[in-house]
Amino acid sequence: MSNIDSGTSGGLDRSTDTLGDAFYPLFQLLFDEDGEFVADIEEKLQQARMPNTVELYLSRALAIGVLVGFALWFVGMLVGYGVFALGLISAESLSLGIPVASESTANLLRSLAMPAAVVISGIVFGSVGFGTGFGTLVAIPYSKASSRKREINMLLSDSISFMYALSVGGLNQLEILEAMARAEDTYGEVSREFQSIVQETEYFGTDYRNAIRQQAVLTPSDELAQFLTDMLSIVNSGGDMQGFLDDKKDKHLRTAKQQQEQTLETMELFGEMYMTLSLFPLLLIIILVIMSMLGKAQQELLYATVYGLIPLTGVGFLVLVSTVKQDETGDGFLSPEDESDRLQGQQREGLVHMGLVESYVGDFSLFSRIKSREGTFKTKVLLRQPHLFFKRYPMFTLTLTVPAAAVLLAIGVVGGTAPTTWDGMIAKPVWGTFIWFYVPVYLIAVPLTAFHEWSVHSRSAITGKLSDNLRKLSSANDTGQTLLESIKTVSDTSSGKLADEFEVMYAKVHYGMSLREALVEFNNKYHIPRLARTVKLITKAQEASSQITEVLTTAAQASENQDDIERERISRTRMQVAIILMTYITLLAVMAILKTQFLDVMAGLSTQASSSGGGATGGPDFGGAIDPDLLSLLFFHGVTIQAMLSGFISGYIRSADLLAGVKFVVILQTLALGVWTVVG
Repeated sequence: MSNIDSGTSGGLDRSTDTLGDAFYPLFQLLFDEDGEFVADIEEKLQQARMPNTVELYLSRALAIGVLVGFALWFVGMLVGYGVFALGLISAESLSLGIPVASESTANLLRSLAMPAAVVISGIVFGSVGFGTGFGTLVAIPYSKASSRKREINMLLSDSISFMYALSVGGLNQLEILEAMARAEDTYGEVSREFQSIVQETEYFGTDYRNAIRQQAVLTPSDELAQFLTDMLSIVNSGGDMQGFLDDKKDKHLRTAKQQQEQTLETMELFGEMYMTLSLFPLLLIIILVIMSMLGKAQQELLYATVYGLIPLTGVGFLVLVSTVKQDETGDGFLSPEDESDRLQGQQREGLVHMGLVESYVGDFSLFSRIKSREGTFKTKVLLRQPHLFFKRYPMFTLTLTVPAAAVLLAIGVVGGTAPTTWDGMIAKPVWGTFIWFYVPVYLIAVPLTAFHEWSVHSRSAITGKLSDNLRKLSSANDTGQTLLESIKTVSDTSSGKLADEFEVMYAKVHYGMSLREALVEFNNKYHIPRLARTVKLITKAQEASSQITEVLTTAAQASENQDDIERERISRTRMQVAIILMTYITLLAVMAILKTQFLDVMAGLSTQASSSGGGATGGPDFGGAIDPDLLSLLFFHGVTIQAMLSGFISGYIRSADLLAGVKFVVILQTLALGVWTVVG
C-alpha cells in the first residue's frame, strides 16, 4: 500500500514538475525573481516546511491558474451563449442607454449583443478561474505557516518548562537542544524547529550558534524567534542558561494567560455577533410570511431561508469560531526512544492489532495460535463488557446506532407510518419530522453523548488532582525519597483515580517494569496532551537523577497555570453558551407565537371571510395565499436546524470539541419537539 501511495505521489510530483517547467518562462515574464512578492512566498514556503523552490512553486501555481482559467473560460462562453439560445435573455431586453441615430445602428447593436455577452462572460469566468487556481496555491504556504505559528505559540511555554527541567537535571546546552528535537511526540512544531537546528549542526557542519541564529530568522513564530535570539545571547556570553530558562518559563506562563484572555474576549464578541446573526433568518421569515399573505412573495424564498440561509449562517459562524478557538494540540500518546517490545505492541493494539504477539507471528506456529486465541479472548471481553470499550472509543457506538436507525426508518416506510411524500409530510409535520429526523438523531446522539461524557469525566478525574499530586511528589522527593518512593507515598496519602494509578505504577515497577515504561503506559492509557507533557518532563528528568524536586515543582507550576487557564475559560465560555442558548429559546418562542397567534388567526379569518362571501367585495384577500400546514412544517424544520447548529456551536465554544455539542443538540431539539407538539 505504501508503495502504491509513494508511486502515486511521485507521479503527481512529476506531473506538477512538468507543468512548472513548462510555465517557468511565464513566471520570468510576470514576476521579478528579486521582488518583494517572490521573496515573501519563499519565506512562507520555508516557514511552512514545504520542500519547493519559489520559482517552481509559482510556476506550478501559474500553470494551475491558467488551466482552471481556460476551463472556466470555456464554461463561461457556453453560459453566455446558452442564455440567449434558450431564450432566457433576448437582445431586445438589453440596453445601455446608448443614443442611436438610425434603426440600422440599433439593429447592429442588437446583433452584437450576443457575441459581446459571450466574450464578456468568458472573460469573467476565465478571470475567476485563474484567480481561484493561482490564488489557492499561493495561499497554501500562508495557511500552513499560520497553522505552525499557532501551534508553536501554544506549546512554547510548556517547551521552555521542559528545557528548564533538563537544565536542572544537569544537561548542557547541546543536550538540551537534542532532547527538544527528539520530543516531537509531545511538543510538535516546537520540536521540529529544534530539529532543524540539530540537523544543521550534525549534517551540514554548521556551528550551533549560527544554526540557532538562522532558525530565529526562519521560524514563523515571533515569540520563538525572540526566545532563540535571547538564548543565543546567553550562549555567546556564557551566561547562566538555567536562570535564563527559569525567567523565560515564568514570562511565557504569563504570556499564555494573556493570550487566553484575548481569545476569550474575542469569543465574547463572537457571542454577541451570533445573537444578531441568528435572528436575521427569523426576521426574514416574518417578512416573507407577510408578503405571502399579500400574494407578493414566492414560496421558494421561504424554502431557501429555512434550508439554505439558516444552515449557512450556523456553519459560517462555526468556521469563524474555529479560527480563533484554540484546541488542544497533539494526540497525547508518548513514544519514547528505546522502548520495549511490550510497550510498542501495546501502543499499536486495537480492534485488529493483537498487541505484543504480532511481533512474533511467523517465527513459530505457536505464536499464530496465540494470536488466534488472543483475538477470541478480546472478542469475549468486548461482548462481556461492551460499555468499557465504548467508553474508550465513543465514536464506535455509531457502528450499532446508525444501522439501527436505518432499520427503524425502513420499518416505518414499509409499514406506512412514515410519510414518503412531501404532501404527506405537510399533512403531518410533527410526526413526519419525528420519524425521519428525531428518531435517528436520538438513537445516534444519546448513546454517543453518554459514552463521550463518561470518557471526558474519566479523563478529567486524572487532571483534576494532577497539580496537587505533583506538589506532593515534589515535597516527598525533597525529603530525600526517590521518585518511586515518592509515588508510593503519594498513593498512600491521597485519594482519587490518580492516586490509584500511582499505586498501579508502583506495583508494576515492583514486579520488574522500569519506572519510565510504567509512566508512559499510564499516560497512553488516558492520552491527554496536557498529561503527556507532564509525564515527558518527569521521565526525561528521572533518567539523570531520582532527586528531581525542582523538576516536579516546575511541572506543578505548569499544571497549575493550565488549571488557571481552564477555570477562566470555563467561567467565560459559560456566559457565551448561555447567550447562544437563550438566543435559541427566544427564536423558538417567537416562532411558536407567530404560528399560534398570527398564522392560525389569519388562516381562520381567511376561511371565515371565504365562507361569508367577503371575497366578492374586491378587497385584498389577506391570508388567501397562506398554507398553515406548510408554514408550520417550515417553521418546525427551521427551529430544528437552528437547534442542531446552536448545540454544536455551544459545545465547540465550551471545549473546542464538536462531540461536546451533541448533548446540547439533544436538549435543544427535545425542547423544539416538545413546543411544536403543542403548537404544531
